[in-house]
Amino acid sequence: MLQRAEPSPTFRDLLNRPLRSMRLSVTDRCNLRCQYCMPEEEYVWLPRKEILTLEEASSLIDIFAELGVSKIRLTGGEPLIRRDLAALVKMIARNPRIEDLAITTNGLLLAESAQALYDAGLHRVTVSLDTLRPDRFTALTRKDSHAKVLDGITAAQRAGFKDVKIDSVIMRGVNDDELVDLLEFGRQRNAEVRFIEYMDVGGATHWSMEKVVSRAEMLEVLTRQYGRVEPVASAGWAPADQFVLPDGTVFGIVASTTTPFCRTCDRSRLTADGTWYLCLYAQHGIDLRAPLRAGASKAELTSLIVAGWTGRRDRGAEERQELRFRDVLVSVEGLRHDSHLEMHTRGG
Repeated sequence: MLQRAEPSPTFRDLLNRPLRSMRLSVTDRCNLRCQYCMPEEEYVWLPRKEILTLEEASSLIDIFAELGVSKIRLTGGEPLIRRDLAALVKMIARNPRIEDLAITTNGLLLAESAQALYDAGLHRVTVSLDTLRPDRFTALTRKDSHAKVLDGITAAQRAGFKDVKIDSVIMRGVNDDELVDLLEFGRQRNAEVRFIEYMDVGGATHWSMEKVVSRAEMLEVLTRQYGRVEPVASAGWAPADQFVLPDGTVFGIVASTTTPFCRTCDRSRLTADGTWYLCLYAQHGIDLRAPLRAGASKAELTSLIVAGWTGRRDRGAEERQELRFRDVLVSVEGLRHDSHLEMHTRGG
């Protein structure tokens, strides 16, 4: 039985945001090539020798947990590509300070991994699913694997996961005609659907504002279909705004593009090679791998993290919204020069 942990200190940044949630990328590789994330033909991958070992990742998470991080989400790339991921889950789940341990996956490998992840102590699963049409899935991802994703959702629930969510990036002219279908699918599967506005980060090199379907537009469509849609009161730190239909069905919308939530963002991101980013839009991160491998003490690493967070003033989504002319965040050439700027490297 896990012992109750001593309360962690609460470190806050310059906008009074607590250090609380961590996206831990375990690999930059992915087995899909989604249009909004990895649309190019070639990518520069992180050198394998620079990827954190399971023990290194776990030790850094332990330090973050002592500093207030209580929520961990495993991401990629596609995290299930990482060999022995269940072993890392077990390491992190043992820490009594971690109250919420989740994963975001494209679902292709979930059917064969779900039970091991559940048994290792994973709490929640989110599956990315942008369409219910197999032919559209193939066009979006360049892989004919739609059935595997659906099988993965079924397997996760069969393994024992009670909290399964479905994330759907909505793009105008691509899948914006499936809002109702996706919501109905989630209702049938007892899985909460979260619609995500198309964001101009990382590998979204084909992004344009014209392709963004706003939260307001989504709510208008769903109101016409279901009647009055009510907002659900929240603590204000979750990335998704929750709403409820007249029959009680709850869904979420992540509106980072048109309605940024920078002022209540408590999330940071640790890449697979140990670079710590304080904002999804950040152009530069803090290298934690180098001092870790050079033998830095726990106190030295702690000091580096505390200094980084307490000096944080990032509000990338707000700054992007304020631009008069808004194009893609990083060019293809820029991404090739620094793979850390990729969405699939730092994790969404």
